[in-house]
Amino acid sequence: MLLSNPSRTTLGQDPTHRTHAINGYAFQQDAIRSFRGWQYACFYASSSSSRAANAKKEPLFVHLSRRKLPDGPWQTIVFEDYPQTTDDGHNTVQLGICPGDGTIHLSYDHHCDALRYRHSRVGAATAPEATTWAAELFTPTLYGRLPGLSVTPEIADLLSYVTYPRFETRGQDLLFTFRTGKAGLGDDHLCVYTAAQPDTLADAGTDEDGNTRAVGSYAFLGTHLRGVLNNPYIHGLDASPDGRTLHATWVYRDFVAYDGWDDPLDAKHKTQAGPNSAANNRDICHAWSTDGGTVWRAGAGAGVVVADLRRGESVLPTSPGVVAFAIPKGSGLTNQESQAVDAEGGVHVLNRDHLDADGVLRWRHYYLAPGDSATWTARAIPHVDGACGGSRGRLAVSRDGYLFLVLPHHADPVLTILRASRAAEYADYELVWRGEGFPPTDPLVDKARLSHDNVLSVFTRALRGSEGDADVVVLDFKL
Repeated sequence: MLLSNPSRTTLGQDPTHRTHAINGYAFQQDAIRSFRGWQYACFYASSSSSRAANAKKEPLFVHLSRRKLPDGPWQTIVFEDYPQTTDDGHNTVQLGICPGDGTIHLSYDHHCDALRYRHSRVGAATAPEATTWAAELFTPTLYGRLPGLSVTPEIADLLSYVTYPRFETRGQDLLFTFRTGKAGLGDDHLCVYTAAQPDTLADAGTDEDGNTRAVGSYAFLGTHLRGVLNNPYIHGLDASPDGRTLHATWVYRDFVAYDGWDDPLDAKHKTQAGPNSAANNRDICHAWSTDGGTVWRAGAGAGVVVADLRRGESVLPTSPGVVAFAIPKGSGLTNQESQAVDAEGGVHVLNRDHLDADGVLRWRHYYLAPGDSATWTARAIPHVDGACGGSRGRLAVSRDGYLFLVLPHHADPVLTILRASRAAEYADYELVWRGEGFPPTDPLVDKARLSHDNVLSVFTRALRGSEGDADVVVLDFKL
């Protein structure tokens, strides 16, 4: 193998007693993220660290860990003021860091629920050495509101029915996106948190510990992706390395009506089964914005403007040029697998289909090279099977321009890592590592550390013993 075995650290015990896993899903855009020489990771676990058989397993609590890189010990906050009790894999934790003011943001426990959100004081991530790592650093859970955003009736309605929140940095600010609606019938919305400004901080005062009280504020940009009898499932929302261009790729899931679907109290869609399943996913789509998410373009070359959020417009299923690959329903496409943007601005998407003549479901790498004359390509990924059904993989680009593909098996406890090179236009897939002992999980990658330090940090679950117990771990591969 081309990669040496990784160092491994344990964040905590995974709640394997539940029916649905809750740590390690592809739609956790950043459950692990580095910033200014420190690494942060979020996950769920019980409050007890005991491994005894009679240890209390419920409820779960949000855990937020940090360590000083390259190999400092993990320090962990347990937010015991919010018990998580719903056994639903959608209800994960998301992490965001605002570069402009050093605030750390968490959003958690949603599947068509009121927004749950909390954030740190200013400077928590920009001055970590001077920051006491404790729950008191953060606000209590904010329900149905974002800091600084006026709660109009429209905003109140949107923030009452949230699923799949994500964070992405935009220069010195922080983007926040989320879905409203339900599977097959929903929209994606975009907000921006503007960092607290130095002149604001100068007048804000401090608390008894010397921490600045003021934070920045959110603005609602608009509904950038709107479904029409369907909903977009995004692979990710990623800025180009220079921060100027924002890319989104997604599949559509068409809606199938069922008895009671239009009842405001309907909860059948939360059962993780039913007519609006992944079998109704279709097409791989792409749009981008060069102004941080307000004006969106699609199509070949420089594209055409398909939505200006200032005018109340949205990217629609019928918008010209949004479909990169027309893939029919029933072809095996999954939702929310992975995307990455390389240093040159090339866009990479990971998904799967069974459109080959033999009908075998295979992972595919969809790639749009940079440049106005470039077109999308699609290649089947070698060296792996196991794309059938469950777990999704991860894409990430290293500092030296390699694309890494981190791929789980859907049934066996095996994790595989492939590498493709920029020199070969990302068409040479080398098997660089394979390890056992990792139950089916969507692996997550610290993209910031990989692009800055050339270290591949993988957040996943690892088996412990022979009874099916598992830990939430971080694997560090030095490239």
